[in-house]
Amino acid sequence: MAIRYVIGDATAPEGEGPKVIVHVCNDIGGWGRGFVVALSKRWDKPEREYREWHQRQSTPPFDLGEVLFVQVEEALWVASLIGQHGIRSKHGKPPVRYEAIKEGMGRVAEFARQHGASVHMPRLGCGLAGGKWPNVERIIEEELCRPGIDVTVYDLSETPLS
Repeated sequence: MAIRYVIGDATAPEGEGPKVIVHVCNDIGGWGRGFVVALSKRWDKPEREYREWHQRQSTPPFDLGEVLFVQVEEALWVASLIGQHGIRSKHGKPPVRYEAIKEGMGRVAEFARQHGASVHMPRLGCGLAGGKWPNVERIIEEELCRPGIDVTVYDLSETPLS
């Protein structure tokens, strides 16, 4: 399977059947810039549960590579994947953590298989997290596409983030 790229809004995923919207979060509990703004305009539950998850530090642990799945509609979940260390570059290193994204995508793949769901996302990890799309794309292909999970990546315009 190959990633399908579309111009559109990742908070309004296309197609039939169960769906998971994946996005990357930071490991300090911050929520308020980037794609999460669009999520919060559509549903309040993902932000509320992410903040509670950070506060309670329980299961799953609030660590890099972990994912919180929040059901927002019938057969639609938002997956908050902790794949960013902090919110700013340090010593020239951006906050994105590819290893954490890979680990989290493994969890997303397992959830998608259990629910018969397709996976939808923006070009995650490449905005505020400072990642490079070819690196993230490779992870998605390995963790989701190769095992046979349908993946759609959304760009809001015809000029995608790199």
